[in-house]
Amino acid sequence: MIPQNAPLAHPFATAPAPGVLIEIAPGLLWARFALPFRLDHVNVYFLKDGDGWLIVDTGIDNPETREAWRAMLSGAMQGEKITGLIITHHHPDHIGLAGWLCETLRIPLLTSRTTFLSTTTYFNSPELLAASAYSDFFISHGMSDEIAALVSVQGHQYMRMLSKPPLTYRRLAAGDRLQAGTRRFDVLAGDGHCPEQLMFYAPEDNILLAADQVIEKISPNISVTAFEPDGNPLGDFIRSLQALIEDIPEDALVLSGHRLPFLGLHQRCRELIAHHGYRCDLIRGEAAVRPVSAAEMVPVLFHQTLSPHEMSFAFSEVLAHMNYLAADGELVWQIDAAGHRRLATR
Repeated sequence: MIPQNAPLAHPFATAPAPGVLIEIAPGLLWARFALPFRLDHVNVYFLKDGDGWLIVDTGIDNPETREAWRAMLSGAMQGEKITGLIITHHHPDHIGLAGWLCETLRIPLLTSRTTFLSTTTYFNSPELLAASAYSDFFISHGMSDEIAALVSVQGHQYMRMLSKPPLTYRRLAAGDRLQAGTRRFDVLAGDGHCPEQLMFYAPEDNILLAADQVIEKISPNISVTAFEPDGNPLGDFIRSLQALIEDIPEDALVLSGHRLPFLGLHQRCRELIAHHGYRCDLIRGEAAVRPVSAAEMVPVLFHQTLSPHEMSFAFSEVLAHMNYLAADGELVWQIDAAGHRRLATR
């Protein structure tokens, strides 16, 4: 079992209400926007930038979030100048309204090259999320035709909650320095949850904007996609967590894309590594008895009832663990004449 650690410290025990800003530090504000999912919110931050503010992340594109932004800009941020929009990664709960905000406020988009190109590709090439491609992918890993058809259609609606992305951007990359007013941030990048996910560390304040790389209490989704079926995002994720342990102090104040700010970065990184190690152990145990498919492992790793949206994430995360074990050479994929894949011991 996963060892139980001491609870993380939470300097801010209450999240901001809709339309309200909480000051984390001088020139650093925290807001929260609703999401229509089990994870029902996303955190957005404002960084003082001279005589204005930089926004960090946006929420999804739907009418409710647009209205919430109008209320924020005419309420708590009324009269404030917005100088730019920083996006940490290409998932719609973080970049969904980037195009709309950049056009409405006439501000530049600052993000990684991977995020910009991925978002542009998803928006302009909906066939990447086509039901047929994902249905075949799910079926090859043991999902029934009926469930695969349902999940393929309903499971990816989330990825379409995007406003039209801006046509241009300013690139941010690991190793860069971002100057926001008097505060300097070192730009970091992590992988696993999302390729080249940006994080920002202010050494003088010991504050880390961690996006979805490290979150208190919940593990960010680590998924294999149909267009990179042999990818090893879990290996990427673990390496990124280890880099944070090496590069950022344990007592940094961590501001994540979801849930509450916390102290105890190294502890949380190790908890996440242990969590995924435990899930790998479950798969090892099943594979030692018989070859297993990803679909057979979903109820072993996820005990709750899953909606089609949640099933898509759960299935892809199970597969991430299985690909990790296969990439490490510990287990091997067996592929039958029909193309069905199962993981087995050597």
